Parts: sequence; C-alpha cells; structure tokens
Amino acid sequence: MSRIEENAPRNMSTSASVQNLNNERNLLIPSENMSTDTLDSGNLIDTATAMSALVDILDGQPTTPPSLYIDLEGVNLSRHGTISILQIYVLPRRQAYLADIHILGEKAFCAPSSATGRTFKDILESETIPKVFFDVRNDSDALFTHFQIRLAGVQDLQLMELATRTFPRRFVCGLARCIERDVSLSATEKSSWLATKERGTRLFAPERGGSYQVFNERPLHVEIRLYCVQDVHLLPRLWAHYDGKLTGVWEGRVREASRDRVALSQTPGFNGKGQHMALAPAGWSWL
Repeated sequence: MSRIEENAPRNMSTSASVQNLNNERNLLIPSENMSTDTLDSGNLIDTATAMSALVDILDGQPTTPPSLYIDLEGVNLSRHGTISILQIYVLPRRQAYLADIHILGEKAFCAPSSATGRTFKDILESETIPKVFFDVRNDSDALFTHFQIRLAGVQDLQLMELATRTFPRRFVCGLARCIERDVSLSATEKSSWLATKERGTRLFAPERGGSYQVFNERPLHVEIRLYCVQDVHLLPRLWAHYDGKLTGVWEGRVREASRDRVALSQTPGFNGKGQHMALAPAGWSWL
C-alpha cells in the first residue's frame, strides 16, 4: 500500500460521529462545585440478581462508537493477585457501574440475563461487541487466569494513542499522561480529577501509607468508588480523540495488536511487570 493510501482518512460518517461525541457528550466528571451526593460514584453491583440486570443493560448497546469502557482494580492485579472491582462505563446511559468481583466471584460472569440468557462472560468474549480498555494486558491476564475469560472485541486505547502519534512510537504512554494531554479538561475539571486521584492513591498506595487491600474493604470507601469511576468516565473522550485521527491502515494495526496483547496475556510465561511493558509493539517504532 502506498503512503498516500495509508494516510487517507476513513469515511466521513465515522468522523462526524466522533465530532458529535466530542461536542455533545460532555461527560460528567468530579468537579469542585459538585457534592458527593450529586457526583456519580457508580452503581455497585454485588448480587447475582443485580448482575443479571446489568447484563440486560449491557447487551444490545450500540457498537459505533463503542458503548462499553472497562477498567479493573485489584490487589496485585494479575494471575498472581486478585480482582476486586470491575468498572464499566456505558456511554449511551452516561452511567458507571462497579461490579464487585471480590464479593461475587464467578457469579459476576455467569449470572444470566433475564431477557436473553446471555452472561457477562458472553459479552466479554464477543468479537462483535466492542470493549474499550486502556492497556488490556494485566486486565486480560487476571480475567483469564481466575475466571477463564477469553476477551475479544477489545479496542486498546493505549495502542490507539501510539498509532496516532506524529512523534516516535518506541514507548507507550500511561493513562494519566494521555488524559492530561489529550482530554480537554477545564481548569476546574482538571483540579478535581487530580484531587480525586490523589485521595484514592493515598488510600491504596503502600508508598503513601495505604494498602491495596482497601479495594476489598466493605463497605467500599467513597473515595475509592470515586477513584474507580473517574477514569472510565474519561475513556470515551480519549477514544473519540484518537479515533478521529486514526487512518484505516493504523486502525487495522491497532485491532491486530490488541488481539496480540490479549493472546500474549494468556500464555504461561506472560509477565505483566517490568520495563518491557513500556515498549511499543514489535516493528511499530519504524512505521
């Protein structure tokens, strides 16, 4: 394929949809003039019945742009640790849900929808239902090891950011850096986002006097709930920013590399910690 073809924009209907998402869906995030009572701290899902109702909501959502944005928290989140909370932001409803994996365990993934009989596992493993993650590797590792979830239909925002760069692609960026640089936050939004992150970090980071076990304490601390929710609220805005800049060829590369990340995370020798996690996919730095 020629360089001109590689850099050609995708169809205009997708671009228009992305523009509408940026302009019309100004997502709710913590701000200093919101009280804890009015701020969305996420619906905590901690019974099989509630999980079935959540699957009813998740199943059948629109796929363009993606409706489901997912993140996980846990104690040493990996095959060697545990999953505590799985956060889902449902874009059409502008609502976050916190699935309490610590309490529900396997029930979170096998509770059937009352309407279709499908489960959350079915949704996570569906190739036709897009799920947006930011660096899916450790999330996939934990889901596969502990609950035999084989993720499919993943769009990895970390790879989307890398694919849209005009500067070298040797190393990937972290989520906080992407939010600060690529989400247009007002001064109030940025201040509240940083404050919520700081309050949460103090509770779980050992180097700050916290403990990751706070994710397993019940009732779940309100600051931890807000910490879990706020980043998934912003993932749709990151997706819209990167998708609007992504060329057709790079879209294919992101899709393939996202699948490769999931497959790698399921191999016996996968190690989700270390400097190698900061490297771009093989060959990308030369493209």
